[in-house]
Amino acid sequence: MKDSHKPKISRRAVIAGATLIPIAAIKAAPQSASSPIPATVFSAEQRGILDALVGRLIPNDENGPGAVECGVPEYIDRCLADYLAAEKAAFFEGLSSLDAFARSSQGVAFVELAPDKQDAMLMAIESNQPPGLFGFFNRARRLTLEGMFGDPIYGGNKNYAGWDLIRYPGAKLAVAPEDQSMKTPPKPYRRSVYGGGEHGH
Repeated sequence: MKDSHKPKISRRAVIAGATLIPIAAIKAAPQSASSPIPATVFSAEQRGILDALVGRLIPNDENGPGAVECGVPEYIDRCLADYLAAEKAAFFEGLSSLDAFARSSQGVAFVELAPDKQDAMLMAIESNQPPGLFGFFNRARRLTLEGMFGDPIYGGNKNYAGWDLIRYPGAKLAVAPEDQSMKTPPKPYRRSVYGGGEHGH
């Protein structure tokens, strides 16, 4: 669903940010995730804040679906349930602090703010206002990028929308001469690097 506010943190801005390393994002996922891990670590309130946060980092726009539609919250949930379990408490505290900042500065919960107000808050946090949330913001953004552009087998990048956005065709064992032409956009391969087992397709 499109909102009526022009986003100040655009899809282009987050993709062009210094924290995005496309190849690393494509590969940076837990190798133990071949067996699906249920998304269970967040409470309903925490999940709502997470959805709102990643939904503003990579919003749904004219270029395609955003982070929420692409399964980024599920990716983060699985990570915190498995190989990032040691970060779970800190991540929960970050979500709580983000919501507390919204309530103290705006008078309402983060999820209740209009998108432009959420964007303004995130830009303030990115500028280290208030102190203490910048580290959480950077970690959340990194995980958002991994979930958006990583291999779909880990729960994010549903329907390969993240790869389509950055025009990554997918891993191929071989390419034909016509696929190497700079004048012709690469044809999407639309397969997980790990073969079967993609989720959300």
